[in-house]
Amino acid sequence: MEFMISGRNVAVSDRFRQYAAEKIGKVENLGDKVQRVDARVTKHENVREADSSLTVELTVLGRGPVVRAEASSADKFAAFDLAYGKLMERLRRASDRRKVHRGRHTPVPVRVATAGLEPVSTSEPLSSQLAAAETAPAESSETDQDMQTGDCPVLIRRKVFPGAPMSLDDAVDNMELVGHDFYLFVDAATGAPSVVYRRKGWTYGVITLDSKCAEGTEEIREEMRGYRDAAPADINAGA
Repeated sequence: MEFMISGRNVAVSDRFRQYAAEKIGKVENLGDKVQRVDARVTKHENVREADSSLTVELTVLGRGPVVRAEASSADKFAAFDLAYGKLMERLRRASDRRKVHRGRHTPVPVRVATAGLEPVSTSEPLSSQLAAAETAPAESSETDQDMQTGDCPVLIRRKVFPGAPMSLDDAVDNMELVGHDFYLFVDAATGAPSVVYRRKGWTYGVITLDSKCAEGTEEIREEMRGYRDAAPADINAGA
């Protein structure tokens, strides 16, 4: 496995490089045939909060989908530890999804496994309980690096990615791996551009565009299905 580390507006010391390499070595145990891990340290000059002046981005490239994680802090070692923790959690989830989920190998549902657990404390706000366990880093902003063109202050950033067709379940997995709230993909079943997004709890939504259907000619069709379930149910059938 190859490990590459680079710095943007900041120097990467040999001590930090060795520290990162020792931890990244554990990624190969959870990843799906990992080929390379890229780490980038970025120092933001124009930030309002000093606690988010340094951002560490980790990217895992291998046989499967790309896995990313990033975190910000005032210290690059702290930012790396936060990003590394997110990365390992996403790799563990991906590893669990590759296991067999049928028959007697079906895992216990979350509601059953957590039925005997004590509820969280009601005397203390949940936000303060979560803050004690993990401090949410501020997301890095790309607008700091953008330059205004012309007289209009509105900027539009466009990114183009390869769009290999995939199933809805694979799109959900890829969204969780990159840590986003939505994921744009081409549905292998219909060939239509679609976007899957995270809803409340353990539910997801998907929006599909149909270019062959003129606006107002057909009713909106909705379906409900389970994860890795090949038979979706039409919720409009009883209407």
